[in-house]
Amino acid sequence: MTNLRLLSLDFDGTMIAPWEGERATISQSLVDHLNLLRRRGTIVAMNTGRTLELVDKALEFFPFRPDYALTTEREIYRANGSGWKPIADWNEDCELSHDQLYRDASDLLAEIESHLSNRTQARLHRESGRLVGVIAQDPPEMDGIISYLDSQRKHVAEFSYQRNGIYLRFCHARFDKGAVLQGLQALLGINPGETFAAGDNYNDLPMLRREIARYLACPVNSIVEVKAAVRKGEGYVSDQVGGDGLVQALLRLSLSNDVTG
Repeated sequence: MTNLRLLSLDFDGTMIAPWEGERATISQSLVDHLNLLRRRGTIVAMNTGRTLELVDKALEFFPFRPDYALTTEREIYRANGSGWKPIADWNEDCELSHDQLYRDASDLLAEIESHLSNRTQARLHRESGRLVGVIAQDPPEMDGIISYLDSQRKHVAEFSYQRNGIYLRFCHARFDKGAVLQGLQALLGINPGETFAAGDNYNDLPMLRREIARYLACPVNSIVEVKAAVRKGEGYVSDQVGGDGLVQALLRLSLSNDVTG
């Protein structure tokens, strides 16, 4: 059996299938496999664009609690009973970097807000008074927003963003799902050759690279760019959706045996 020590799993669209209205489809087979792998010593991290509060909401209906939550594509929290303990050094560096970014990019963000307010139907998302993200009406509108941002962000070297479908969050260029996974690997003393990563959308691309995770996978509902990245990394593109796709990938990549084993 492969020496697998760490799973880095996106949640929405990967651990669960894409939402159908108010209902999320949960794969019991995935839950069984995650429990089996944990008993064998594998660490499970949910690597998500969700905030910690939204991770807790997800775990109200998903019957498996990960060992780590890597939130908003940049922060690290360790499970501590029914709560979470922040990895202080990493999270403080992340917070300070973003505080500085918002100071450096204040004029740029004002220009972005004006452009989006006057020329798009997108909704602006704020936290603590900051413009932190955008919600487009549809994917084509987000494509146009991305094109505009790419033409403007060169004015502030560290200004970047993470996209997930019609959702977008501004961020420091040093932080993404790949960087936060590397931060967790360093914390745990785990190398890429012992790591499995799976995702389905744009913001998962930074972790779906062989230099970060030896074993890569995505479900069939993934965007074209993710499937291409996984194939490029010699990973596995499942023909099943969400969690069932993850189970298929784990079995195909020989990372898990029968759940009764």
